[in-house]
Amino acid sequence: MTYQFARIDLSQTDYKESVKWQYLHEPDIAKLNTIYRDYCKYKHFASVMPIFDSRYTDSMTDVIGYYDGDKLVAFSLIRRYDDHNALCDQFAWNYNNPRLRLGIETMKTECAIYKSCGFKYLYLEQAHLYKSEIQGFEILGPLE
Repeated sequence: MTYQFARIDLSQTDYKESVKWQYLHEPDIAKLNTIYRDYCKYKHFASVMPIFDSRYTDSMTDVIGYYDGDKLVAFSLIRRYDDHNALCDQFAWNYNNPRLRLGIETMKTECAIYKSCGFKYLYLEQAHLYKSEIQGFEILGPLE
């Protein structure tokens, strides 16, 4: 299995925030874990990594909640490495309203958020095909 890593060069993006969101400074871990379980079940993942409480509470991780109306339906964990580089560590949503296309729309919103904060790159880990739709998408090459 070939595993390719990817990132988004934020200087190549021109997105606006398209999804209602907010930082979750005191996240309801039980609620977020329920969204994660629903996401994994919907996707029929055969194996999943648990999300430990410390991933939600780490001071270098931003927890972003996404809403359908007033209801929290999705979240992202964004790990800040420094003032210019961050990792889109985990995303999950409950798929109660698939027409929202939150997988793509949250990525666009995250590009807008982090670009406005002066970040240069959002790292994506796996280079899934749907992620290649995002402006500034780059496959990382081997180290030389």
